[in-house]
Amino acid sequence: MTSIHGHEVLNMMLESDEHYSETSLIQAIHMRFGDSAHFHTCSAENMTAAQLVEFLKNKGKFIPLKEGFSTHESKICQH
Repeated sequence: MTSIHGHEVLNMMLESDEHYSETSLIQAIHMRFGDSAHFHTCSAENMTAAQLVEFLKNKGKFIPLKEGFSTHESKICQH
C-alpha cells in the first residue's frame, strides 16, 4: 500500500481555502485520498487519517480560527 506524506494533506487544506473541524478534515481526507489511505510524515508512519490529523494538531500545524482551523504554507516544512 502506498503511503501519502502529511504535506499532501496540508497542501489540500491550502488549496481548498476552507476552515475545518477535526471531523470535517478527516472526511475531506477520505474523499481526496480514499478511506483506506495511510499517511507518513518526517517522523511518523503508517497513520490513518484520524491519526494524522491528531499528529498534525499536536505538531502545531493548524491555525485556530473562530470556526474551526486552517493552516498556512509557513506550517509546511520545505524538504
